[in-house]
This record gives sequence, C-alpha cells and structure tokens, in this order.
Amino acid sequence: MPSPQDCVPCRLINTKSHLMKGLTVLLAGTGVPAFIVLKNIRRCSSIASKPQQHAQTQINEEIRDREVRVVSVDGEQLGIMSAVQALHLADEQSLDLVKIAPMAAPPVCKIMDYGKFRFEQSKKEKEARKNQKTIELKEIRLSYKIDIHDFNTKLEQSKKFLAAGHKLKVSIRFRGREMAHANLGRQTMERFAELVAESAAIERVPKLEGRQMLMFLAPKK
Repeated sequence: MPSPQDCVPCRLINTKSHLMKGLTVLLAGTGVPAFIVLKNIRRCSSIASKPQQHAQTQINEEIRDREVRVVSVDGEQLGIMSAVQALHLADEQSLDLVKIAPMAAPPVCKIMDYGKFRFEQSKKEKEARKNQKTIELKEIRLSYKIDIHDFNTKLEQSKKFLAAGHKLKVSIRFRGREMAHANLGRQTMERFAELVAESAAIERVPKLEGRQMLMFLAPKK
C-alpha cells in the first residue's frame, strides 16, 4: 500500500509548500510577498504549457532577446529595453509580454492579456469560417431530346445555382444508338449556355467523353 507521500495530491501539496518556503527565503528583505511571485509563475507556466494554435508566437519567459521594442496594452510606444525589463512591466500589470513582430530589428513585443487575445482571435476565425462561401460543383443533366418544360426547369435551377456562386457541370448521356445523335446533344448544350450567358461563362466547351458529353460553366464575377 503506497504511503501518503506517494499519492499525487500529497506530492503536489509538498511541492507547493517547498516552493513557497524557497521563495520566502529568496525574497527576504525585498518586501515582495512570496504568494504574488508564485501566482505569476503559475500564470506564465499555465499559458506556456497549453498547446497554442500559433506555436511560433513567443510569450513571457520564452522571449530572450537582448533588446525589444515595447508597445503598451493601449498601443503606446514605450521604447527599446531589455526583455527582462519588458517582462517586468507586463508582470506589474498582471499581463503577458507577446512578441508580435519577431523579424523587426529589434523585435517588437506588446503587453497584453494573451489568453483574452487568443479567445478573441478564435471568435474572429470562427466567424470568418461561418461567413465563408463554399463553392460547389452542381450537376445539371440534360437530354438531346429533352422537352421544353424540363429544359426550362433545368434552366431556372441552373440560374439559382449560379446566383449562389456555384459552378455547373452540364451533362448528357447517350445510350446505345443515341450516340448517332451526339451533334444534337451539342446543340442542346450550346443553346443552354446561350440562355445563361448573362450570369455564366463557359469554362469548358461541350466535349464528348465516351458515352457522355460534358460542359462546365462558372458564375460571372
């Protein structure tokens, strides 16, 4: 049976206790309470330990440049200083130091709430994906002997697809001896293309592939 010291909660409590004692000794005479430093350590380490969508973004202790140009949380230019000084400014405000322009000379870092920043970025990305229009390829099947009613129905359906930004694949399949009427199928497709010419451009002219004739249309921009 494991001893009380071997259980995970006990080890965590002992570790935290030893850390508090060590910080108390190190900070003796500085007037800085050990629990404040411990709080900032937890804040920084918890952010760094979470898998970030943009793993290349350096924050807090990950920034080890000799000099950085610092921008405040309000966008004010605070000048060039060491990374240690910049991190100290961020810690004083219980915020994070984030490198936003690593290729600049010197690199530019901004003081911000990184957790809040990533949350807002995530919301914007989700909204952008939500509003993004998905272009689909819709197929319209015709026949070289299609009647006028069916032809007009297909025509109206195609106009709706084009208005929604979708591309069209117009097809005619020939069975058995119908291959002898491929020229009639081409004429049907050409007529179809003429009637949607105001809203569609021909991407690929009617072409016979085996027993199927295909034509591709795209909405005009």
